[in-house]
This record gives sequence, C-alpha cells and structure tokens, in this order.
Amino acid sequence: MLKTLRGLFASPRDEQRDAPAKPPEEITLAKALERGWLELWYQAKVSFQNTAQVVGAEGLIRLRHPERGVLGPGAFLPGASDDDMLAMTERVIAVALRDWDDVAAYGMGALQLAVNVPASAFVKLPIVRMISEGRPRAQEWPGLILEVTEDQVVNDLDMANDVAHELREMSCGLAIDDFGAGYSSLARLRQLPFTELKIDRAYVANCDSDRMMAGVLESIVELARRFDLKSVAEGVETPRESHKLQGIGCNVGQGFLFAKPMPKDEFLTRFGRKVSAPKVEPPRPWWRFGAEPKLKTAR
Repeated sequence: MLKTLRGLFASPRDEQRDAPAKPPEEITLAKALERGWLELWYQAKVSFQNTAQVVGAEGLIRLRHPERGVLGPGAFLPGASDDDMLAMTERVIAVALRDWDDVAAYGMGALQLAVNVPASAFVKLPIVRMISEGRPRAQEWPGLILEVTEDQVVNDLDMANDVAHELREMSCGLAIDDFGAGYSSLARLRQLPFTELKIDRAYVANCDSDRMMAGVLESIVELARRFDLKSVAEGVETPRESHKLQGIGCNVGQGFLFAKPMPKDEFLTRFGRKVSAPKVEPPRPWWRFGAEPKLKTAR
C-alpha cells in the first residue's frame, strides 16, 4: 500500500534521489588521450637580473574534463602505463613546437619553451627526429628544453650524453629537473650533459630564514655557475625568497610569486604583445599516430 501511495505522489526526481549514487567516472591518462581532454599550460620563468623579463616558460600538462573542469596531473597520471606516458610525451613535444609560432607572433621569439620528458622516452621515442621534423623553421627559433628528473637520468649517463650531443646541434638542451630531490652525488653533475639546473622547491622554501638550507642552496648555485649551467629556482612563492635567490646569484626563478601555470592564450595575452599574424606553414609530420594529436592548446 505504501509503495502504491508513493508511486502516486512521488516525482521522477524523487526516484532519482532515492537511487544509489553513481560512482564517479575513473579518469585515466588513456581515456584523456582518447577523448582529447589534455591541454598544455605554461608557467613563466623570470630572470632574477630583471624580474620584469620573462625568459622562458615550462609547458605543464592539464586535463579539462567536461564535468569536473580542469584537473592537475595528480588526478590522471598515477597508474598510467609506460605506453600512455610515451604517447602523451610525443604529443606534448609536438604541441610545444607548434606553440612557439604563436609565442613569436606575440613578440617573444627569444623565449625558450620547456617540457617534461621521462627518461624512457630517449630510448623508446625518436626524439631527435621528432624535433628535427616538427621544429619551427624560423631562423630565430631558440630551441626546446627537455626537462628530465635527476633520479631518472643518472641511471643512464651514456644515453643522456648521446642524445644531448644530437640535441645541441638543433640548439636544444636538457635540464635536470628537481635537482636535490634525488640526493645523488653533486660530483656526478659534471658527467651529465645538461645546460640548465632546476633546483627543487625543498631547497627554495624559506631560504631567506633557514640558514642551513640557504647554505645548501648557495652551494648548488655556485656549482651550477662553475659548470656553466643556468640555475633555475622552482617554487618561488615569496618576495623574500626571490630577494635571497637574487642575492646569491641564481639566474632564473619560477613559481607562484611570478605567475601560476595558465592556458597558452592567457599566457600570450599577459606577457606578450601581438606583432604579426601567425605564419602559415605546411603541416608538420605526426609520427606514430598518423594524425594531428588531440592535445588541446587551451584556446
């Protein structure tokens, strides 16, 4: 009887409320690649000699879900297969190479873009050929920086050296990312073929007040200087940290103090100025996938 009365007075919306909650859809890198949800956002890198000057930008992966909005890599990269990571890496490199044309059109042709690359990509992907075939053809193109974490690359120095020499011929370089997080011997740095050293946030945080950490930070910056590497401090969040880094001679800063990661169009509008129409070039090749990748550029 109760069920019958409920059927008379309950609305379909009431029935929906009573139904068990549908579990949230699992978000994976494989699904994001298939559905074209990925975007490449950029975070500015600023010179400590002139904090108003943007000298580079790191491309960071983001996922724009149709219902959940923009998600960081922690929401979809854990558990990703090596094949999916390589597919994402290939697309990220291709998009960064194309995005430089827009960067140049906004008067920032000298700005060097950087992307993160897993060490396995140097063995399993034809990175040198990919960059050679997909790079911008403008003479002023400054090259692309490939960032590799310290703990990954120290396991295969021979491989890193071989790739680095080929990349240098195209004005591209390698950056050792999160330096200090892997706790490898600093003496091994001279064996690594890097042009840029990115100091882990753990050494940057409170460097203005933590004397011990400031001492370590000074040693890392001095080491980079001796090996003729550009030093980049990650995760700069306060003016005092910035002043300390500037005082010890760090070259470049990156962090929320200067700018958060943002979609490409927002980055161009904030830091550039439109100077010419984008150049029309013939389509560049797409390697394994046979078609232009679905990675969005946040238009």
